[in-house]
Amino acid sequence: MIRRVNLTVKQGSERAGEVAQRVKDFLKSQGVEVSRGEITSEDEALVVVGGDGTLLHVAAKAFEKQIPLLGINAGGLGFLTEVHTDEMDEALERLVNGSFELDKRMVLHVEVIDKNGETVQEYTALNEAVITKGALSKIIQIDTWAQESFLTTYRGDGLIISTATGSTGYNLSAGGPIIHPGLEVMVLTPICPFALSARPLILSGSSKIRVEVQNIQEEVCLDIDGQVGMHLLKGYVIHVSRENGHLKLVKSPSRDYFTILREKLGWTRAIPLP
Repeated sequence: MIRRVNLTVKQGSERAGEVAQRVKDFLKSQGVEVSRGEITSEDEALVVVGGDGTLLHVAAKAFEKQIPLLGINAGGLGFLTEVHTDEMDEALERLVNGSFELDKRMVLHVEVIDKNGETVQEYTALNEAVITKGALSKIIQIDTWAQESFLTTYRGDGLIISTATGSTGYNLSAGGPIIHPGLEVMVLTPICPFALSARPLILSGSSKIRVEVQNIQEEVCLDIDGQVGMHLLKGYVIHVSRENGHLKLVKSPSRDYFTILREKLGWTRAIPLP
C-alpha cells in the first residue's frame, strides 16, 4: 500500500490544474498523503499531470529514488504520460493498493569530461542526449567512438543518442526508427547530416559511446531530454553509457504500448479493396 505520493503538475495549464485537483481529491479519499514540490525519500510514488515534458522534468529524480512514476496526460502528445483521464481513477486506485504493472525503462548516464580528464557534469537521460549547433552556427563535426573503436565523423547540425523510450521523441522527428521500449538499445541519429551515407545506427544497450566535437569555435550545446544542458567548450568529451537499474513507469490499466502507438501516430486499418 502506498501512503504518500508526490504530485507534479504542468505549469500554466488550466486543464492540468483541474485534473490535478481531481487526482489530489481522489488520493486523499483513499487516505494517501499528497505532497508537492521537492521529491524526498518519504515519497513512495510520483504522479505527473501534464505532457511528456512534465514527466521528463522529474524522471531523473524518480530513477534516483527508485520509486514508481505514473503519468496522466493533460498536455501534448503523451507517449510517456500514457494514462487518459477517463482511466485515471482506476490507475490511481491500482497505484494505491499496489496492483499496478510496471514498465522498466533503460536510462542513459551522460558524463562530460574536460581536456584535463576531469568530470565537468553528469546527467541521467530517459529519452536522449543531443549534441547540437547553435541557430547561426556552421556545420559541426562530431567524432564518434563505440566500445573504444572509432566509428565515424558525423557532419551536420548535430547528433542524437537515444534510448528506445526516446525513439518516439526527437529521434523520430530526425528520421530515426521507432523501437519498442522493452529493447535495451541506443540509437545514434544524425541531425540534418551532410552526407547521404549518414544513417541512424542501433547499438546494444551495453555500448559505451564517446563523442567529441571537432574545433568548437561557435555555439555547440549538449541537451538532456529537452530539460537541462550546457554549452560545450573546446576539448570537452562526452561519454554515454547505460545507467544501472531502470526507471519504473506505471502502465495504463487498459491500453498497451501498441494501442498507444497507434493512437498517437494516427495509424488506421486499411479499408479492404472491393
